[in-house]
Amino acid sequence: MIPVNDIQGLKVLITGASSGIGAAAARAFSRSGAEVTIHYNRRREEAESLAAALREEGGTAHVVSGDVTRAEDAEDIVARSVAMMGGLDCLVNNAGAILRSPSADFDEAIYDRVFDLNTRSILRMVRHAGPALKASDRASVINLGSIAGRNGGAPGSGLYAAAKAAVHSLTRALAREMAADGVRVNAISPGVIETPFHDETPESALNAALAAIPLGRLGTAEDCAWSFVFLASPTMAGYITGQILDINGGQLMP
Repeated sequence: MIPVNDIQGLKVLITGASSGIGAAAARAFSRSGAEVTIHYNRRREEAESLAAALREEGGTAHVVSGDVTRAEDAEDIVARSVAMMGGLDCLVNNAGAILRSPSADFDEAIYDRVFDLNTRSILRMVRHAGPALKASDRASVINLGSIAGRNGGAPGSGLYAAAKAAVHSLTRALAREMAADGVRVNAISPGVIETPFHDETPESALNAALAAIPLGRLGTAEDCAWSFVFLASPTMAGYITGQILDINGGQLMP
């Protein structure tokens, strides 16, 4: 449990929170006293199960569905979340995916899908969440970046790496633009984390990554989860904005 209570009652919306890092962040927020809305697109059963588990622990959890790559869905996701929680203090843009394709074999459809889900969706969500965040006295946005956005990613993930590099730059731009409204904007940049996201990553690539990690192991979703809580806390991170927090076991030290 964190040593301050300013997470108590915080109203948090997390996109792509049915599994992996998003689900771990939802658990960390809920166990710190926040009210959490768990967003999903396809994994309804997992999202409902997570919400039920958080309620059994004494937390307040809601579930909302929609496709963040669709403008009308993004607006609806925010509107329903704000209605259920009675406001919004923290938006976590966690939804994302990787579609592997060699950069030399450029494909318009893959490009659009990767950038829509990983980057453009953040702009959609921030635009619609803006009024609610501006009304909060402890507002923050936390985006999910990636080590790939720092180092170009593994072969075949060039478009994903470019999209996450854009997330990092967009985070800094939003931090400058939203500061006047009292909204802090930061990003978390995980390394290789053992989640369903990497189910299709070749074992050889995972082994190569492991060999480059000084701490000697791959990360877990729980290794990332409490950093979201930290960045959302006005007491612990109230003077932190525009930053990219790397969580990679030392694999990359920028």
